[in-house]
Amino acid sequence: MVKLVEMMLKDNLVTKKAIATLVRSRPPKKISFANLLAEDMIELDVVENFLAEKIRQGVITLRHLEKIEGINIIPIIEKVAKSLHVDYIDLDEIEIDMKLFSKIPYKQLIKYNVIPIEETDLNVVIVFDDPLDMVAQDTIQRLFPRKPIRIAISKPKQISSHLQRLEINESIKGLISEIRKDLSQSDNSIKDEDESPAVMKMIDVILKSSIFAGASDIHIEATEKSCIVRIRVDGILRQSFTFDKDIFNPLASRMKLLSSLDIAEKRKPQDGRFSATVSGKEFDFRVSTLPTIFGESIVLRILDKSKAMIRLEDAGMSKGNYNKFAEAIKAPYGIVLVTGPTGSGKTTTLYGAVNAIKDVKDKIITVEDPVEYQMAGLQQVNVRESVGLGFADALKSILRQDPDKIMIGEIRNTETLRIAIQAALTGHLVLSTLHTNDAISSISRVLDMGIEEYLVSGALVAIQAQRLVRKICVHCKKETIIDASLYKDVEQYLPENPIFYKGDGCKECGHTGYSGREMISEVLTISETLARMIAKVASKEDLTKQALEEGFVNMFEDGVNKALEGHTTIEEIFRVARL
Repeated sequence: MVKLVEMMLKDNLVTKKAIATLVRSRPPKKISFANLLAEDMIELDVVENFLAEKIRQGVITLRHLEKIEGINIIPIIEKVAKSLHVDYIDLDEIEIDMKLFSKIPYKQLIKYNVIPIEETDLNVVIVFDDPLDMVAQDTIQRLFPRKPIRIAISKPKQISSHLQRLEINESIKGLISEIRKDLSQSDNSIKDEDESPAVMKMIDVILKSSIFAGASDIHIEATEKSCIVRIRVDGILRQSFTFDKDIFNPLASRMKLLSSLDIAEKRKPQDGRFSATVSGKEFDFRVSTLPTIFGESIVLRILDKSKAMIRLEDAGMSKGNYNKFAEAIKAPYGIVLVTGPTGSGKTTTLYGAVNAIKDVKDKIITVEDPVEYQMAGLQQVNVRESVGLGFADALKSILRQDPDKIMIGEIRNTETLRIAIQAALTGHLVLSTLHTNDAISSISRVLDMGIEEYLVSGALVAIQAQRLVRKICVHCKKETIIDASLYKDVEQYLPENPIFYKGDGCKECGHTGYSGREMISEVLTISETLARMIAKVASKEDLTKQALEEGFVNMFEDGVNKALEGHTTIEEIFRVARL
């Protein structure tokens, strides 16, 4: 990095005065492109052109580029590609032809860090991490004597990531061969396809590897050229396996058979579930199938039966938000809402809240769809729309059961919301979830659903909005410099000389830099002033102004504070929340 800055000095692209200003600041600032950009000492376009030129000259490589902090390297790679007359390919945005991998020995792929992408009538597209490596190009070209190779470049980390997944595929080549052997010995009937023992072994490998990686969902998808298995870890999908297209049908049929679904039905969506013991622990798998233009999409939700109930104090709330929420759920009556998009941990928060307030003196009834975790001391009701037991129907009956506290898994319609508010106003504490983006918007949403203002103002106790952000891996955590544009966006929330962190990527976190998730949230406590404003249908702007005067901290600021504490990154906050 220092050598590159010295080159810029030599080329008069940056002045000695600018460097001296960084060094003499208190505390001294690191001599970096990010700091030079943040202090407006150099233009971004100048930096991009300079780095692209140094790569084209062979002074640095694309791998060196990835080590430069605080700069988006994609525009630089695109400029390199243009100057060398090669293509830039985002490997996460295209489908790779898996048949091509068998034409290049795996050792050669690893040695030269290359990936074959596509074979056409005219050429074979190969992605290199070093477009100037002539030895690598000559070696790969000899493997395709009848067609010229077309050079393309991509981010080196993307290439390495795809090659790691290919290494997993290499280890199960034997299973794939067994599946094909079983299929070739059959009359291609559905029955034989399902009874291939190798298919069951393959499913076992997929389940084990997904659970070991800490996945919450498994996606098995048929594409135009292949069968892809992706897993959702810490809320982000990552590709786990890629098979040839012929593996999908036996895999999908066996999944349906396990889930008691119709294996011949491929035109309609189906839902089922099955249980399996993986590494000595019992898991439930909720299975959903959906027809697509290339076959089907099969999604498995993993439910760990032995998973301990999370305590509210361990959910990751900031101290201030935890105190507000803990106080709210101690109210004798009223409604407490937890809001956020799907997958933001709302149900987990509700379970934690119920766990915190349950008492032998109180009768607590929950209505859920479905009941995911069984809790002692509660009466839990499973919604079954097929037999006419919806949330509203269950609530009507629950109120005749003399409850003290009620948990509703989700408010989906006006009828359910009206019953919940009436229950809150007649001496019950009601906990539930709602799909809104932030706490204050929930008030407008409830009013838009047709509930009278005076009922809402009298029933609401507090609203918590939340998201889940990925935590920085503790094994590869290090200080970093954030992008200059991001810094300007969050500057109003920062103290003097803030320090940020990131995960460099290691085996422990699957080279993502993140491991586990934590909550960012905002808690709006409905004060008497806010209740009067709600009754008078005050605007969102006025409600927000009053909430801020009462000490309300929005979710984005809560996230920035988490980043400053070293729990997560600024980039992750921008991914899940907004200013």
